[in-house]
Amino acid sequence: MARSNGLDSYLPLSTNHRSSSVNGTWGPEGVTFFIIQGLANLGQEKIIVFVILLLGYIIILGGNSMIIYVALTDSKLSSPMYFFLYNLSFVDILFTTTTIPKMLSGLLTDVNTISVPGCFVQMHFFFQLGITDYAILTVMAYDRYVAICNPLRYTAVMTRQIRLLLIAGAWSFGILGSLPATSMTWQRSYCGPNVVRNGWCDLSAVRRLVCGNTRVDNIVSISFAILSLLTTGVLILTSYILIGVSISRMGVAQRLKAFGTCAAHLTVVSISYSSASFVFISYRIGKFSPEVRIVVSVLFSALTPFLNPMIYSLRNKELRESIRRTLSRFTPAAVLPTKDVNTVS
Repeated sequence: MARSNGLDSYLPLSTNHRSSSVNGTWGPEGVTFFIIQGLANLGQEKIIVFVILLLGYIIILGGNSMIIYVALTDSKLSSPMYFFLYNLSFVDILFTTTTIPKMLSGLLTDVNTISVPGCFVQMHFFFQLGITDYAILTVMAYDRYVAICNPLRYTAVMTRQIRLLLIAGAWSFGILGSLPATSMTWQRSYCGPNVVRNGWCDLSAVRRLVCGNTRVDNIVSISFAILSLLTTGVLILTSYILIGVSISRMGVAQRLKAFGTCAAHLTVVSISYSSASFVFISYRIGKFSPEVRIVVSVLFSALTPFLNPMIYSLRNKELRESIRRTLSRFTPAAVLPTKDVNTVS
């Protein structure tokens, strides 16, 4: 309770005009820093959340770093699919690093502050990397489409230049999809309060602190978010519809092999879009406490990066064997798991 009162003491008595404050929260030009509310009201339970979040972050870093390492060093993983996969892992690492370290430090302090420039940098990269992640998933869906529907032309189509162009397009799509909304929010005035009611500088949470009408800002951000999700979602769905049509014309053995090449990616896409839909619905239906909403947001932002390495290593035989070979250089063979010949490749 004391921590809650301490947080509330940073709130101004009035938000209708700019003011100065003896505690330095508001200067003559408005807000000089933001306070990330996070899970400040959890009390002693914060240490449990800290441990869980830290372990999850370590697994995210370790699992995705392993995929990047083996994809870059193992000559047997030279196909375009692994090129896109390690780029996805790289984006997942950056995506979670924009928020989780700051959240971890906030769980160890009574008041978690962030500078105004730092807040907007975090906001922009969280939004941009999130869209880039979906764009790379779309590129990977196209890669699977070419591999299954045009196998004889796969190598000719997926050249190194085309792969680099597709990844550059994914990053450009993320920048173009996020820059208008974040730049508009950056240009607004903030004269108090300065408490961001989320686990990080979320775009919608920061916008609630703007001194002025944000109707246009809301329309722009929602429009670009929906456009980004719909564009990537429709392209992924189209790819898999075409893949499904192609698979329906194959024999049983070919169908199983084709499905095996798509299983991991299709699982990741399903989890990613399902979790995003759940967050969107939970924020608009039901009366959830701020803490529950923050936990849901954290789970959404960390779920796919957390599961990606596990899903791909379990569903992909080549990647699994590459990881085993890499670990064998540092671990005695006796303690390595035996090869499971029954796992779908």
